[in-house]
Amino acid sequence: MERHGGPARVASSHGVSGGCIHDSRLLELADGRRFFLKADDVSGPGGAAQDVFEREAEGLEALAEAGALRVPGDPLPGRTGDTAFLLMEAIPTGQPEGHPGGTAGFWEEFGRGFAELHRQTAVSPGDAPGDGQRHGAFGFPHDNYLGGTPQPNPWSDDWAAFFRDHRLGHQVDLARERGRSTAELERLGGRLGERLDDLIGLPEEPGCLLHGDLWSGNFLADDAGAPVILDPAAYFGHREADLAMTRLFGGFDGRFYAAYEEAWPLPAGTRERQEIYQLYHLLNHLNLFGGGYLSQCLGILRRYAG
Repeated sequence: MERHGGPARVASSHGVSGGCIHDSRLLELADGRRFFLKADDVSGPGGAAQDVFEREAEGLEALAEAGALRVPGDPLPGRTGDTAFLLMEAIPTGQPEGHPGGTAGFWEEFGRGFAELHRQTAVSPGDAPGDGQRHGAFGFPHDNYLGGTPQPNPWSDDWAAFFRDHRLGHQVDLARERGRSTAELERLGGRLGERLDDLIGLPEEPGCLLHGDLWSGNFLADDAGAPVILDPAAYFGHREADLAMTRLFGGFDGRFYAAYEEAWPLPAGTRERQEIYQLYHLLNHLNLFGGGYLSQCLGILRRYAG
């Protein structure tokens, strides 16, 4: 606890709902401070990856540095024995607009903040004059995780190639390894990869900071009614990929999208490309949770590659 104000004794620990992968708890210290704790076993093949919380902390720090939306502060990853953990700020919660007690303007603030987040561009190793940096690349300083699935993030200047090799192709490879693929999935996945230059190669926008896994379970309202984003799988990519995920499982008010568009209009054809970006997450669900997602994956593949 020294990073968070000095040694202290835990007075109470309560399990909280909402996480589907890690054990999540609210800690209250004897001096009244409160923290949120995520923990998981990393001792064997069935446990979490050794560095899962280090990578999540990096994502939270990247989102915080953008200053566009609130995220849990001071994430501190660590390990005790076979248990890895992530300790962070416990944010008192309120309700989004539309729920009892919700604060007016929540969705508009969320949409504008999300557009502002996406205005943060990448800085990666390169050969630009002066500082040896270049802007606009796709990737992230480290590989990380989408849920429990490894997410490779090597720097690339080609968005279509990055999405083909390190998003869709990566998930299809995992499905094969885990016995969850089919001959049709393999065939259509390969064909879609060949077409991605035409399908998502344009518009040409710089890589921008993405949350990476924004669905209704990964945001909340704080006690002042302001939006808070959680549990990122952060990287620099095309903003359409982030917005497509928000539409996959619902839970976002239309005012969110209207405010985003007002702050930064989306390019023509965004909705036509949406399912391609959603396919990455559906393939990940196939790999994490099984064959119930196979038909959705195949449906998208047939429409774009059949």
